[in-house]
Amino acid sequence: MPKSDPDFKSGPDSKPEPDFRPASGFRLGSIVIPALLPALAFSIGEGAVIPIIPIVAHNLGAQLALAGLIAAMLSVGELLGDIPSGWIVSKIGERSGMVWSALLAVAALVAAYFSESPWLLGVAVLLIGISTAIFALARHAFLTSFVPIEYRARALSTLGGAFRLGLLIGPFVAAGVIHLTGSTGSAFLVHIAGCLVAIGLLVLLPDPDRLFGKGTEAKPTESVKTATLWQTLKSNRKVLARLGTGAALIGALRASRQVIVPLWAVSIGLSDTQTALLVGVAAILDFALFYTTGQIMDRWGRMWTALPSMIGLGLGHLVLAFSHDLPERVFWLIACTMVLALANGFGAGLLMTIGADLADKKDPAPFLGAWRFTGDLGRAAAPLAVAGLTALASIAVASGIMGILGLVGAGVLGRYLPRFVSIPKGYRR
Repeated sequence: MPKSDPDFKSGPDSKPEPDFRPASGFRLGSIVIPALLPALAFSIGEGAVIPIIPIVAHNLGAQLALAGLIAAMLSVGELLGDIPSGWIVSKIGERSGMVWSALLAVAALVAAYFSESPWLLGVAVLLIGISTAIFALARHAFLTSFVPIEYRARALSTLGGAFRLGLLIGPFVAAGVIHLTGSTGSAFLVHIAGCLVAIGLLVLLPDPDRLFGKGTEAKPTESVKTATLWQTLKSNRKVLARLGTGAALIGALRASRQVIVPLWAVSIGLSDTQTALLVGVAAILDFALFYTTGQIMDRWGRMWTALPSMIGLGLGHLVLAFSHDLPERVFWLIACTMVLALANGFGAGLLMTIGADLADKKDPAPFLGAWRFTGDLGRAAAPLAVAGLTALASIAVASGIMGILGLVGAGVLGRYLPRFVSIPKGYRR
């Protein structure tokens, strides 16, 4: 896109041209301990508690509607946590942000474990969501700052893979602990252990500058004035109104499939065991593609995963919408679930990579907080939209509308991604 285009890196959205010189001495494996293992430990704990929150709430006397609301507090907390996360991480640093957010999670998990009322549990879950948002932003900013650009997509896709692996392992660990203890609430102890492991790894590691060595982007030594989320949203309104809309639609389609697939399975009469098996196989397929996605983005550019991922999510929802009353509806559910899993896995790390491309490398956290806020808006709104559309019309209508939004999202990304993320050919490997 020529720079005469009025939307191309103009006004307050202008970003300094990145340094595309090849990194010397950097190894992708060097990020495993400082960034990926703490993230994996934290995510295993998160995966352990997500399925049991509504069960614990119900055991405390909450009706189904209230139990669902308490479970939704996790997503609400993440959205609220996006508001101060960029400012906090910019002020105290990435590693300190991860440590303090994990400590907040531990305090909230202790409160959840000892909760005797649904309302106290809801407040604790809200705080867990806030801590999750800060931890996620901190690890995102960490890799944005320290990974050279020619390795960026692979690093962030691997981080996304660590998150997916944690959510895959966590429920199995929770099931084992619950079986041994006989208490559903003991799953909170799994998350506490994960947080403590993450804190231990972060505290005992050497400084990232010494760990990464030559070839990484050093942290600035000069004082940088940190913007709040609202200031960042205002100063980057052009890119966030355009690509941010694409990010919100990506978040919405990803969240939608997690709600629609199990609801669809119930609506066509699949058993709980069959539904769990279907979701589990899809999760494995989703996880399997993360590194391939990073290689494609680093070699050919972000568009090569952005468009296939969004088109696949959109078409998967659309085809599912027309299959509900077909004789082969079970086959179509399985096929569409696998397509949705492949499409979602093909976008592993996409939002984090685009956010890193757009962020100011001197102080990435404020922009990353705003970027994550836009994506989480879509992720938080989608389940509510699916529930509302299902209540007003049908689950097929809900799936069809979400499919259309997926194709709209593909169009938004195709239109604006080349304008705001310009990667010279010379850096790719």
